[in-house]
Parts: sequence; structure tokens; C-alpha cells
Amino acid sequence: MLMRTDPFRELDRLTQQVFGTTARPATMPMDAWQEDGEFVVALDLPGVNVDSVDLDIERNVLTVKAERRDPTQPNVELLASERPRGVFSRQLILGDSLDLDHVKANYADGVLTLRIPVAEKAKPRKIEITHTQDKLQEIGK
Repeated sequence: MLMRTDPFRELDRLTQQVFGTTARPATMPMDAWQEDGEFVVALDLPGVNVDSVDLDIERNVLTVKAERRDPTQPNVELLASERPRGVFSRQLILGDSLDLDHVKANYADGVLTLRIPVAEKAKPRKIEITHTQDKLQEIGK
């Protein structure tokens, strides 16, 4: 019996598109670290035009949206299509210890880097201890 379509191949293709693979992720890969009083997040967005990147902060949720458009043009035959296209989004829940009013964003070489300063109230500080030279007094006699 000759099968024109393989339902398992189609299911595998659909699963890879939704969940991604190591070679073709469905989300934006990221690294995060703390450096010099800032929380730094680097998101890989190769081939994305900076004009299609959108950053929103609502309460403590940072949302990053980006779109990689289809590069095909009229009279061009696409021979291979392995790079994911479309709209990508990622949400990060940020702690109260960050200063969300002073977030800086930079996009260079396909990497979106966000720098979020740690709030002054969350930075470690030294508390001065005072003492008095008064003598202890006995109570109740």
C-alpha cells in the first residue's frame, strides 16, 4: 500500500514547531546574571529587526516580543526552511528587589541585553550600633 502522507511525520513536525528542538528552539534562549549591582538578561534574537522588538513591564512582569519575518521575496524559490519565523515572546517575573523604572535595553549582534538595577532598598547596608555609658539600675527594691 502506498501512503502519500505519513501521519507520524506530520505529528513529529508539528511537535517540533510547538515545543522546539535543541537546534531550533521555539522560544528565545536567554542567560541571566548579576553584575555590579545590576540584574542582566541576554536574549538571543538573531535575524530579528530591532524595530520588531517590543518590551513591556506591567507590575513585576517583563514581556519581550519579537518577530522574525519570512525573508522570501517575489520570484524567489525557498530551498530550505529551518530557521523559526513568526512572533516569539518571553515573560520574566522580576522580584521586588529590582528598580523597574530604570531598565536599559541594548540590541547588538542579534542579542538583546537588558540591564535592570537592583533597588537601593534591596542593597546590603551597614547598620550602626550605638551604646550608652549609663550604669544598669536594679528594679524593684
